[in-house]
Formats: sequence, structure tokens, C-alpha cells
Amino acid sequence: MNRTRTSRLRRPLLAGTTAVAAMAVTASLVAATAEPAKAATVPRLSLIAATDSLTLTSWKEDPGVYLDLGTYLTADGRPLELKVTRKSYKDPVTLTQTVYEAGKAKAKTLPKGTVKDFSGLPGFAEITITDKSGRKVLSRTEDFCPNNASGRVRPDAPATSKYPESCPTNPFTLGSVWGVEKGWAANTYAGSYTEPVALAAGTYTAKVGVAKKYRDLFGIANKPATVKVTVVERSYDDDQGAVGLSASRSAAAGEHAGHAAGHQAPAAHTGHGPGHAPTPAQAVAPVTSGAGPSYNVGHGPLRAAPPALPWALKKKQALRSLPLGDKGGQTDGSRKALALKPLAKRPAGKPSVPDVPKPDLRSLPAYGIVVSDGEQDVPGKDYLAFSANVWNAGPAQLVVDGFRSPGKAKMDAYQYFYDAKGKQVGYTPTGTMEWDPRPGHVHWHFTDFASYRLLKADKKEAVRSGKEAFCLANTDAIDYTVKNANWHPFNTDLSTACGEENSISVREVLDVGSGDTYSQDLPGQSFDITDVPNGTYYIQVLANPEKRLNETDLGNNSALRKIVLGGKPDARTVTVPPHDLVNAN
Repeated sequence: MNRTRTSRLRRPLLAGTTAVAAMAVTASLVAATAEPAKAATVPRLSLIAATDSLTLTSWKEDPGVYLDLGTYLTADGRPLELKVTRKSYKDPVTLTQTVYEAGKAKAKTLPKGTVKDFSGLPGFAEITITDKSGRKVLSRTEDFCPNNASGRVRPDAPATSKYPESCPTNPFTLGSVWGVEKGWAANTYAGSYTEPVALAAGTYTAKVGVAKKYRDLFGIANKPATVKVTVVERSYDDDQGAVGLSASRSAAAGEHAGHAAGHQAPAAHTGHGPGHAPTPAQAVAPVTSGAGPSYNVGHGPLRAAPPALPWALKKKQALRSLPLGDKGGQTDGSRKALALKPLAKRPAGKPSVPDVPKPDLRSLPAYGIVVSDGEQDVPGKDYLAFSANVWNAGPAQLVVDGFRSPGKAKMDAYQYFYDAKGKQVGYTPTGTMEWDPRPGHVHWHFTDFASYRLLKADKKEAVRSGKEAFCLANTDAIDYTVKNANWHPFNTDLSTACGEENSISVREVLDVGSGDTYSQDLPGQSFDITDVPNGTYYIQVLANPEKRLNETDLGNNSALRKIVLGGKPDARTVTVPPHDLVNAN
């Protein structure tokens, strides 16, 4: 069950030192940098720096400095809340801000073109770096994900932020919510979505400001933050003493890293996802970020946040001590199961399907589409690999429990139903679960959750994928504006676990607003096209193919993506036209 979570997650390990400093910023600093609000209906936003000086490292073997300068956007009075949506893939992405009039929330539409996707506010931070002589050596902008919350700046601020922990980058996202909670600080650093810069060892002055269009839009004062920066150059061989610390931090993050990562090389257990060089399929996989401690990042290759120590050093030293495989308290070698577990015994009483809210499974068009020679580099074989996502539009969670009879290879699966108060009010048999021992999976799969087919130009079936079994996980925030969407899918009373080989029961959950992506590098995530003629085809992603799951709507379970196959044997090609306004392969 490996899939790619295509989201911009907050990077707590990266921002750890500056996050702590941000939470220590005094109320007087916030007040001094905040521009007086023009009206009580909007938040007071300020750019602050957690420290006036810091040290950054450039590694001799892999030169470049990541500009995490410890600058934050804070919200006071009211939270900053933005909703990013599109009606369909034929419509552009629009942005609205939640403001308040007479204490009531109201949507304020922001100018068209402010955003083009769901990954954040483009060109938000403006960075200028000068050397000690005052000569400008760098000028750049960085995008800003408001959900990159790093902590509170006031002791009376809400203990937790209600906003999601990521800005989605799945090309087929439909709706997202961004926010900076009142009294909180969001790091403006773009993390893995920015490139390192070449800076020689020495001292510099960094000036970070907010672009004028955003200052005007949100009423942010034109008060750039200034940080003294010392760049030190180090070598991998010079840092043996820091390996243990890096390993412990990486292991902590790796407990929640992606599912594909969880069962590949030991490197994939680190929070920043080093390991083997990507295969051609992995290289074009959707961009994702490193995992945060409260969010699973999915099934597939990660473009991870920059490591605390260089990858080569981790591979050489630190990774030797990192654990492999499943163990107690972990569901798949990478993600911890939460408190609530499936029932220890099979449900008693008569099965029933009560009249309560039910999930609505929908498929996204395939993406990350490439031609490869298969999982084992099979000579003479051509495979069409792709990423696929099935998501839950709600208004209820999909909850499936599996129960194993002693000595049996499969589990019997049941779908559960809950009333508006979360009380279990019914269940019904819904197929089976089976153990998948293949690398990249190594957990229990719920059968018949989805099916993949390659259709001819006339929509008749040409090839059917053998993969119809999945471990359910909330890897992607597809639309957090739907009714009952859970912005923190693992902070609920129902938790997801995909089990160990010796599990007696398993609970799998797909939450409202979230989807489950399986990326194209995984076993079974492809079609054998060796003998398929060139021409126009459609990849069909079909949710609930046998209609065993109870849903609110069975008419929206299929999604098609047009492709054109070409080339010659052992050198096949695939062309992927845009899907309406979405131009992503």
C-alpha cells in the first residue's frame, strides 16, 4: 500500500530551532511589529524574525545553503483563513478570505490570479542577501504555505491550530483551507520547495520582506526582518560526532514517513527520505514533502525536506542503526497506529445498513504516468506505470475492520456505520483483507477497494491491472471544503492501521476530504503494454468496482485519463494530454 502524499507538510524538524525561538517571541515584539488593524473584521498580520543572527552550513561535498532564516508570519486579533477552490478541472483556482462582520464569518473574494494552484501564495517572501561590504549577492522570492504553522507566539493563544498541516500539491486537488491561527506563527521558509543557494563561508545580512501585493491585500506593514547570517563550510568527514543526534532525529521523523519509503532501503526510514537514487518512474513522481510527526505522507517516493546532515553521511553512518520492518506500535514500518484499535472480536448481532450518513468514494484522473521496463527491469517488457487516488467526499468516514480466523490466510472485512454523534449503529460484511508481503507494501490490503483498467479509444477494456487491494490511508488532502471534512485526519476517534503479518484484526479508515494515492513506483501499479498496439487509450481509475461498499453515490466512482502510446518495443513512449486545465502527466 504505498502511495504518494502530495502535500506541502510543515517541516518541524527543519524549523525546530527557529520554531522554538518563535514561540519565545515576546508579546511586546509582536505588538511592536504589528500594523494597527484597519477594521476589527480582519486579522492583524506581522512578519517577525525569531532571532537576529544564525549560522547556516554549506557542505563541501554538496555545496549549497538552505535559507531557513527563521522568519514567521503571525496573526493577531483574528486568524488568517483562506479557502482555495475550483468548481471543476475546467475552472481556474480561486481564493477567498474569511472575514467577520458583526461577529459573523463572511467570504471575501480575492483578486483573480492571486494563486494558480493549491501549494501556497506564490512569491510571498522577498529575500535579499548582502555580504559584509554591503554588496548584494542574492535576491530571490519564495512561496509561502500558511499551513506551515510552527508554534504559538503568545501563552494565551489556542493550544493547537485548527488549520491543516499542509498545502496540497496533488495536481487534481479540488479544495483546500489555509490558515495561520490567532496567536500563532507560520514559518515563511519554503523548505523542500526551494533550491539551496551558493554562499561562500563568511558573514552576510539577510533582509526578508513581504511582497507589496500581499502587503496591500492583507494589510501587512512594510517592515522587513533583518537577520545576520554566518555561513560555515563543513565536510562529511568532519561531523562524525553529530551522526547519532541526526540518526535519532531522523528515526523519530521516519516513524511517520511514507509507506513506500517505509519498506525500501534503510535510508527511507529517515524523516528526510534519502536512500537510493530514484528510478525513472520515481524521478517524475509528484512532488511531496518530508513527513511531520502527526501526518502520514503516503505511498511513494518523496521529495523530502533538506536533511539536517547531508544524505551521504546518513547513508554511511547514521542509517546503520535505524530499524527496518514492522514492529509493535507501528502499522507498516513507518506510521504509528493511534489509540483506538479494531474490535478484538467479530461484531455480534444481525448485520444492518442503517439510514445514517455514508462515505462517497470518488476517483481522481491518473497522473505521474510513465513507461518503464517493470519493477524488476524485465528485458523485452514494457509497462505503463501511473499514480492513482481514490478519495472520500463524505459526509461520513469510510471505516473497514478486518477479522482473522485462526490459521486463515485472509481476514473477513466489515464496513461500520456511525450516527451524527459518532456512535456505532451498524455494520455489514464487505469482502476480505489479504496480506501483501511485497516490498513497498508489507501490510494488510482491503480487497476490491478500487480497480484499474486500460481502455481503448472506444472505451472498451484492453488491459486490466491485477491490483484491486489497498491499505487505506489519508495520504492527500483532496477537498477540505466539503461537509464534515477533517482537517486533521489522524486526530480523530477513529484511527487507521494496516497491521502486521501476525495481526488478528485490522482497522482501515479513509476520512472525509482526504484521498489515498498509490504512486507509480509500487508493485502492481502498472499495465503490461508489451503487446498493446500504439494509439489512443484511457486509464480508468474505478472506486468500489464490485459495489460492496455502501456509499451515498455510486455514479461518480470512475475517472478517465487520456493517453497516447507510441514508440517501438523496448522503447515505448507515452504522451499525456492536459486534462482540461490540469497539465500534469
